[in-house]
Amino acid sequence: MTTMLKKSLTEDAQEVFRAIALIELGARMQVLESELTLSRDRMIRLYREVKGVSPPKGMLPFSADWYMTWLANIHASLFYNTYVFLKNEAGCSHLDALTKGYRLYLEHCNHSGVEAVLDLTRAWTLVRFFDADMLQMTRCCRCTGKFVAHKHDLQNNVVCGACQPPSRAGKTKKAAAARQATEEAALEVVSDNEVPHEPVLDNAARFSPRTQGLVAQAA
Repeated sequence: MTTMLKKSLTEDAQEVFRAIALIELGARMQVLESELTLSRDRMIRLYREVKGVSPPKGMLPFSADWYMTWLANIHASLFYNTYVFLKNEAGCSHLDALTKGYRLYLEHCNHSGVEAVLDLTRAWTLVRFFDADMLQMTRCCRCTGKFVAHKHDLQNNVVCGACQPPSRAGKTKKAAAARQATEEAALEVVSDNEVPHEPVLDNAARFSPRTQGLVAQAA
């Protein structure tokens, strides 16, 4: 009986640590309820303690089409390849592969200086879409890497978005605003570093008052 009690307490503590890790990464309540065995009241209390606010409400993403847009597809493919490697090659459980894979994804975005497109809820939903057999990984014929695609899409001679970006890639309003802000900041630096021009003086003004008097007498 004592052994069973200790085991139960250990498992409960592990569930609490898993919940904290998911909350810190931005998990919604629906994710916590699906992945953990803690009661809803305890998870709400944990969420308030970790985040300092009540958990947000609202529906989770429900469309697989979101992952098909150019930038989202690149980020989703990066995360899911990492998730599959951790689960199949490193022997991680689903939940460990999810959290570790998402941390690696965030580290890669931070190292590359790009904004993370996937939040944890989007990453978790992506895995569920694969489990539901709605998505598949398709190999690019150029880079040979695998990217996220709809189930039963073409598998041969397909090019990923990283190898063949669309013509308007990177030309969103947000990117344009960022470029404008960068250009304005550069102009401010240039204007601050400009050397002030000396006023142009005539020949008389270049001499001292005594010299100017001698020049006047000679004239």
